[in-house]
Amino acid sequence: MSLARGQKFLLLFASGAVFPLALAPFSFWPMAIISAAALFWALRKQTAKQAFVKAAVFGLGVFFAGVSWVYVSIHDHGYIAAPFALLGTFLFCLFMAFLFAAPFTLSAFIPQTSVAQILGLPAIWVLSEWMRGWIFTGFPWLYAGYSHTDTWLNGWAPLGGVLWLSFISALISALAVQLVVNKAFNRDLAMVTVVIFALVAAGYGLQKATWTEASERPLSVVLVQPNIEQEDRWAAAEQGGILDQLRQQTEAYWGADLIIWPEGAIPALPRQVMDYLIDVDSIARVNQTALLTGIPTQDARNRRYYNSMLALGDSLGQYDKTRLVPFGEYVPLEGMLRGLNSFFDLPMSSFSLGSTGQSLLTVKGQPIATAICYEIAYPDLVAESAADASMILTVSNDAWFGRSIAPQQHMQMARMRALENSKPMLRGTNNGITALVDYRGVIYQQLEQFTAGELSGSLQPRVGQTVFSRWGSWPTVVFSIFICICLIVRRRKQDTQA
Repeated sequence: MSLARGQKFLLLFASGAVFPLALAPFSFWPMAIISAAALFWALRKQTAKQAFVKAAVFGLGVFFAGVSWVYVSIHDHGYIAAPFALLGTFLFCLFMAFLFAAPFTLSAFIPQTSVAQILGLPAIWVLSEWMRGWIFTGFPWLYAGYSHTDTWLNGWAPLGGVLWLSFISALISALAVQLVVNKAFNRDLAMVTVVIFALVAAGYGLQKATWTEASERPLSVVLVQPNIEQEDRWAAAEQGGILDQLRQQTEAYWGADLIIWPEGAIPALPRQVMDYLIDVDSIARVNQTALLTGIPTQDARNRRYYNSMLALGDSLGQYDKTRLVPFGEYVPLEGMLRGLNSFFDLPMSSFSLGSTGQSLLTVKGQPIATAICYEIAYPDLVAESAADASMILTVSNDAWFGRSIAPQQHMQMARMRALENSKPMLRGTNNGITALVDYRGVIYQQLEQFTAGELSGSLQPRVGQTVFSRWGSWPTVVFSIFICICLIVRRRKQDTQA
């Protein structure tokens, strides 16, 4: 019995909506393969317009289920009425669905043969994820490759990164569809099956590979999690209490090699709390401790504000964030939107982009690659700085997300960055997830969410580079583009000959 058009769209939406179950915190990795297979099934023998519409419906399900936490930021912290916050969330998810769907129009221009579909659709899937990582500053969330953070395929991460894992995952989905379509195990399908088994087996073998080497002695580290309520962070009456709390939580740990205060830990510009910074810096120097703290800064020359990490004590440098959150840290079309609604006037929503090519922060002579908040979601951005670093630091204030699934998704992406670059990672947050991650992406110490506390542990710096640290996502992207071009050319020749 054939389904009505509305029922087909509903099934596509539902197929997309189950995709996030493959990612943290659910981590049922087969769901990414099943979900993508449903989309690939629907894209068979479609026109470009039909492919776009079906992929958009699928994508809307993916984003509405996977990033529904946007509602929390808009409603709970932007103080927007529930109906309008829901509308804003829907429009954001719809926009992301359109970006997701655009590359799938290419599926109408590749041959309908089994091998062409098996290779072409995963290549298009990768291009869809890649495009979402940079268009309009990018939103590199919900990549299929993250579903394999803990499977055998993660051995490929130091070579091809998360996009290569996405390709392999989608390759399995495409093969599953063709097995159903063909109803017989022919030579082509057998060959692809062998290739996939080889890729999975190679991933298992690559897990044993060592891409980097331990450097000098381990560092004693402390990550402070203050758990400050979002509505209190920028309240003038709360500033003194926040500064006192940070100092009190740190008091027992002076003498550690490295202490981390999270993103925006100090809710004031340096010139407004200069006495406090001088005092803390002096204590850190006496104890030969490096202290890195999140703080908003201002360039005296251009008067611009930055979301920064500032080095105090036995450390050196300042890092300014280079990927800003739209509306949270800057307002697109600011001249038109600023003042229209309280959501466009959130505290600290006038940051500027930090410059590219910033020097790495250094602690005890060890260079640190730094990523603030959702910068950690950008594989190539992190790889660029991690190549010459001996560890990765990411700090965040995930209080924006409330008790949603976003912090777990954020943590999973951070783990993948450690895997891709084979470097240990410190993740310091305001209210969780605060953790220490080894160079294989495994969390070995973690604080409980939504509590104030200190995570004290040891971290082993490592030197060297992985293939991904050197080349980033480009080999996978170029490979995917090459596949699409070859298949489109082949389809045109077939149409001409016909």
